[in-house]
Amino acid sequence: MRSRALRKVVIVGGGSAGWITAAPLARMLCRPGQPDHCEVTLVESTEIGTVGVGEATLPTISFYNQMLGIDEADFVRKTQASFKLGIEFRDWGRVGHRFFHGFGGFGPAIHNRPLWAYWLRLRRLDPTLPSYEEWSTATVMARNMRFMPPQPGEPSPTNAFNYAYHFDASLYGAYLRSYALHHGAQRVEGTIVRVETSEHDGFVTAVHLSDGRRVEGDLFIDCSGFRALLIGGAMNSPYEDWSHWLPCDRALAVPCARVDPMTPFTTSTARGAGWQWRIPLQHRTGNGLVYCSGHLGDDAAADLLLSHLDGQPLDEPRQQRFVTGRRRQGWVKNVVAIGLSSGFLEPLESTSIQLIMDGVSRLTSMLPDRDFAPKLADEFNRQMAYRYESVRDFIILHYKLGKRRDSEFWRQCAAMSIPDGLAHQIELFSQAGRVTILEPEGFLEPSWASMFLGLEVLPERHDPYIDLVDVEQIRRHMWGVHDSIRRAVERMPTHGKFVASVAGNQPA
Repeated sequence: MRSRALRKVVIVGGGSAGWITAAPLARMLCRPGQPDHCEVTLVESTEIGTVGVGEATLPTISFYNQMLGIDEADFVRKTQASFKLGIEFRDWGRVGHRFFHGFGGFGPAIHNRPLWAYWLRLRRLDPTLPSYEEWSTATVMARNMRFMPPQPGEPSPTNAFNYAYHFDASLYGAYLRSYALHHGAQRVEGTIVRVETSEHDGFVTAVHLSDGRRVEGDLFIDCSGFRALLIGGAMNSPYEDWSHWLPCDRALAVPCARVDPMTPFTTSTARGAGWQWRIPLQHRTGNGLVYCSGHLGDDAAADLLLSHLDGQPLDEPRQQRFVTGRRRQGWVKNVVAIGLSSGFLEPLESTSIQLIMDGVSRLTSMLPDRDFAPKLADEFNRQMAYRYESVRDFIILHYKLGKRRDSEFWRQCAAMSIPDGLAHQIELFSQAGRVTILEPEGFLEPSWASMFLGLEVLPERHDPYIDLVDVEQIRRHMWGVHDSIRRAVERMPTHGKFVASVAGNQPA
């Protein structure tokens, strides 16, 4: 029986999505001289700009880098990266309030119940109890501008957290481009002017370039960004609009000069018609404003952004317009959409790059042969739909639960209807103090608890089992954890010094 394995994979579009896709496929499929060799070709044009999606990430990026065998120090140097312990939210629940969504939990559980639940009981007994955030190692590190990676060994505060990165997205794309080309991928420079499909089954057979070249393939991966050249054009997959839940439809981005200290976290500051991000890198600081054009004009948005920079702007603000949502089907026939061609969710929780990697991971695990079994596409579409909807609901939560009523935008967010699944999650926490996870590969219990408590949603009741535990035992346990975290963080280097040591600017 002759092999029906893929012979040619064509990736349409470069940028972050294209090269994040090309790197693992090249490592997996390119075997020159072997019978099972498959060509991986990426087609991109320097005439077409890229969005440069995402400068902040989630901890799961480490799995992707490790899978490729990437050395962390080399990666940090070449992408001008810094480390990220979470996101600080300012003025979200109400003006003047801030809280932290840290990567990791809140210390060891007691009888399989999370520590934040015991904090709720003690807080009712003693309103002067410190914030629940003091039991999050990542949060305490961030507040003190400290960083070091988790240390192997027995469970302790020094390994009770996760971390991600901030980096220059264009440098990361270039880094992965070098990796992919080294592992056998091919790059074709050119502008696609026509997509050729089969009259027999509607599959894409080739793309035609402006100079007359024809690039044929078996599997085509659409990384063409918002243009969605293949999935939206040739395959005509409908786009599901979620702007009634997430009304922000524009973003401005501008870099500014770096200032010290280099924070080990992303900052998200709520504004009257959206929110502003701040992302520290080694060579500059990334800034941006996500806003709703129905409540804030473009010129006023640019003025607002530029007036809240903490360093000298290094460029003019660049605008991106978008409609939040996703493709109904990200895999149609022999076309798979990855990245912005598949869908877009605003970068409030740094999920853009993660959704690219989720798509690539699912594609590689369900890699088809040239017969393209329809059930593979069905399962890919089911999983990615669930993934997008889970992230969507977590982001909606930020807007819905805020107590701000100082602008029409925030009053609109407070009054809007929300998806049934999210309404259930909010009601369950509000009424019974329980967090339920509907998507086990998405944001987990500590993240949901961080947002509920950070937005000052205090449950009417708590888990009755917690009342069965001796209160003095709870106090001893919690204060022991609290002191261990404090002592561990005091011994850590500052984030700036640690980055400098990894980047080779200072001795470790």
